[in-house]
Amino acid sequence: MHIKRVILNFAAMGFLDIPDLGMAHYHEYGSGIKPLLAFHGYGMTGRQFHVLENSILKQYHVYGFDHFFHGESKLGDWTEQQIIAGMPKLMVRAYMEEWFKVYGRQRFSVMGYSIGANIALILIEEYAGLIDELILMAPDGLSIYKGFHFLTHKPVGKYLFKRVTKSKWLAPTLLKNLKKVKFIDESLYHIAYNEIDTEQKRQDVYYTLNLIRLLKPDTGKIAQLINQHHIKCMLIFGRHDNLFPMKAAQPFIEKLPNAEVHQVNMGHWLVTKQLDEYLVNLPR
Repeated sequence: MHIKRVILNFAAMGFLDIPDLGMAHYHEYGSGIKPLLAFHGYGMTGRQFHVLENSILKQYHVYGFDHFFHGESKLGDWTEQQIIAGMPKLMVRAYMEEWFKVYGRQRFSVMGYSIGANIALILIEEYAGLIDELILMAPDGLSIYKGFHFLTHKPVGKYLFKRVTKSKWLAPTLLKNLKKVKFIDESLYHIAYNEIDTEQKRQDVYYTLNLIRLLKPDTGKIAQLINQHHIKCMLIFGRHDNLFPMKAAQPFIEKLPNAEVHQVNMGHWLVTKQLDEYLVNLPR
């Protein structure tokens, strides 16, 4: 096992060599002492949560992981066929096992934003007895998002997805039409457009969504484990989020009588200073 850690700008960074997967890069930051494993949204890195400096970072020491095809995480010697087949769900457990080898087996919390919520939720499935808190922001994984499911599971969708990501003009045209029919809003359009303006970015979108296609949390099991182990749970949704709205997660929320649920006057882009201020001002 190869472990590398360096110090840069008063924040630590490191790599976990995960067998049969690759080098997972992570960032360490926060003035709190409680360990929190964090998983970011598409197009970001494990540093995404640094803006929550007056709320989350005061309580926790964050280990923010870069997804593969993001930041400095490097997938191993996988073929395109393997990537498209998807990363087995069991490999999420390997993140924790390698982390335990470095920091010792201990209690921890998990946090996920957007697609990063899938990994956070799967860790609840695997390690509920060791987890203190679950924090989810605009989370994927609480219901089936039909758009991603179509692109990564249905034959026609998979064909179109590959064609679109190989084309310079198809992807922008598709996005414009999705915005026109209000499938995505203006903010999501700009975020998505910035991720498809080069061939490399389009390929990364294609590889990322296919790699995580099998990472589907068992929400019924997770709700049961949260209640059984009394895991503190905070769910945050954007009132104007058209991608992962609160209403889609309602069946999951109803299974958690003690969950702290917030709907803020924002869209999908939640991890901001505005959210930090909102969390700081919550009554305790």
